[in-house]
Amino acid sequence: MKREDFLFTIGYQGGTAIVDGQAKKRFGRLSTLELVEAGLFKPAFCSALFGEDLEEQRQVLEAYNRKSGASLESTEDLKRLFGVFTVPEEINKVSIV
Repeated sequence: MKREDFLFTIGYQGGTAIVDGQAKKRFGRLSTLELVEAGLFKPAFCSALFGEDLEEQRQVLEAYNRKSGASLESTEDLKRLFGVFTVPEEINKVSIV
């Protein structure tokens, strides 16, 4: 699965990732921090997960807490909030909607 597909996946059906094509086209090339600046916290967190960058994950958490007024304590809290835990390995097809 490509990074841009993972960032804008809106669901899964079997081994297929369903991807928001408009969002991918508009925001897919932004870095993690650029996504945060655009207020796209879930894609930003997905970007940090995809890159396995713990520092970026922490930065997304801090920015999310600042912007939303939340007080999430860990990146595990963000994983539960966004429903994204890992990059799925079993995905073999992408469907753009």
